Amino acid sequence: MLGLSELKQTRVYQEALEEGKQEGKAETTRKLALKLLRIGMSLEQIAEVTELSLQQIQALQ
Repeated sequence: MLGLSELKQTRVYQEALEEGKQEGKAETTRKLALKLLRIGMSLEQIAEVTELSLQQIQALQ
């Protein structure tokens, strides 16, 4: 049976960790875009700041 330190070194663990980080970043970006929409920033400005597409931002509206 793998101990915690050995588990953390496995490829599966590393891939899951990276996927979790990416999902966290995406959620943070989505929340930021929503806040910027609420304060009235233009869609183009939000796209520039968040690096989301205009379509993604429009979907959040």
